[in-house]
Formats: sequence, structure tokens, C-alpha cells
Amino acid sequence: MQWLNYHHLLYFWTVAREGGIQAASRRLRLAHPTVSVQIKQLEEALGYQLFDRSHRKLELTEAGHLAYRYADEIFSLGREMLDVLEGQPAGRPLRLSVGISDAMPKLVVRNLLEPALRLSTPVRLVCSEERFDRLLGGLATHSLDVVLADMPCPPTSGVKAFNHLLGECGLTFFAHRTLAPKLRRTFPQSLTDAPMLMPTQGTSLGRAVVQWFESQGVRPEVVAEFDDSALMKTFGQDGVGVFPTPSVMEVEVKRQYGVHVVGRTDEIRARFYAISPERRLKNPAVSAICEAAREELFASA
Repeated sequence: MQWLNYHHLLYFWTVAREGGIQAASRRLRLAHPTVSVQIKQLEEALGYQLFDRSHRKLELTEAGHLAYRYADEIFSLGREMLDVLEGQPAGRPLRLSVGISDAMPKLVVRNLLEPALRLSTPVRLVCSEERFDRLLGGLATHSLDVVLADMPCPPTSGVKAFNHLLGECGLTFFAHRTLAPKLRRTFPQSLTDAPMLMPTQGTSLGRAVVQWFESQGVRPEVVAEFDDSALMKTFGQDGVGVFPTPSVMEVEVKRQYGVHVVGRTDEIRARFYAISPERRLKNPAVSAICEAAREELFASA
């Protein structure tokens, strides 16, 4: 049986946390060469390179990210054991690593994740926002428990992942109070030549809105495109233009940004998915997210 050298694992974990061997050496009170050699021995024992040394700053490889996640769990359990032996309550939270597609509206994400924080077991959320394709890689290396996205994992991705539809809804168009009333009367034709803030066409929502405009014979003046939906809303709040948002967030958008509804359509459907490495969800926090989305957030939609 092959045994893991936990001293070597501790040195690796500390280097990854501190961002480099020099900083880790100071914390461990060990010489720089000692830490470096023992990490190399860990890599040889595991059969994987844990750090990419081709850059000036050490960067974790895919295997390094996986090893770091397990090391973090191992040493968290060690701290919990000491707390329990000293008579302190354990209270160790359930760790949930969530990948969030950069096209996801932030208000939708906040409402999707909130049920995980209502569980009787404390949950520690670790949220990473990234491009969709990179997040799927995180599922493949088990560095993520779930990915939240506005599109399903395509069958051509090469990643073993399963799509769980959380819900869908129509789209609401908003604008500043000085702009909304005159556009509301003949919506959507009123949007022709109107200043428009759009999700980028690289997003599924952006493409759907463009197609809908074409089907309606509407030609707005696109003044800006955004990857970040929160930034798009901020520009809309300042009166720069009209912007679309999934209707499930209509009340919250009006309250938070002080904007007014221009019009609504159900011909555009915004869909949201939880993508996991397992068909049958076992993580209680992921299960809570999916159940609440279907039974509460998107129930009326």
C-alpha cells in the first residue's frame, strides 16, 4: 500500500496558500531548499506535477488544484479534531465550491445560492466566476462541485457532466424613469432607434435578444454591450439606455436600481442550469439549490 507523506502535503498546501516557496518557508520556519525539495518528492510520489514553474510566480496545475482541495479538507479536519479534543464545538461547515458563468446575472445567482445558506448544516460557499468552458474543466478535475450557467453543458465538451434545469422565464426591458414612459406605449416597436444596452452576442441571452429584435422588425441603437450584467444595470440606472433582464428578477431590479419597466416578452426564454459531475445529486447544498429554484424562484414562471 502506498502511504502519503503528510509533512510533504503540508508544505505543498502552505506554498499554495502563501503564493510561493519563499513566503511558505517563512511561515514554516524552514529553509527555502528544504521546502522545494520536499514538494518535488511529493510530486514524484503522486506521479503528477503540482506546480507550473514556467512563470515567475508558481501556479497550480490541474492536478495541483485537485491536490490542494483535498489537502485543504484534510487539514481542516485536523483543526476540527483539535477543537473537539479541547472541548470546543466542531461546527465545521460544509464546503460548496460553485463555478459561476460570467454571463450569469448576479441577482439570479444570489437568489439561486441563498437556499444553500438556509440549511441546518452551516455551508461555506467558495464562488469562482469564469468563462463557461473553463468552469467545465473545473468539474472535470473535481475542483468544483457545481457550475451555474445560462446554457447546458454541450455533449461535445468531452466533460462528464449532467445538466439540471433550474427554471426558465421571459424577459423584461427596463429604463430610467425619464425614458421608460414614452417607450412603453408602443413596445416593442418603440425600441427602434432607442438607446439599447445589450448582453454581448457571445452569450445565449445576447443572441436570443438580437434574434427577437429581427423577428419584430425592431432596430435599436446599441450603445454598449456587456459581459457583466450588473454593470449593464448600473449604466441603465444612469439613463444611458434600455436593458433586458430575466423577468424572475423584475421586482428586485426595480427596487435595487430604481428603474421602470418598458415592456415584457415571453418569446425570449432565459434558462438557467446547475451542471454537476453526477446525475443524481448527493451534495445537500446543491440539492437545496435545485429544489428551491424549481419550487420557489421559478415556480410562477
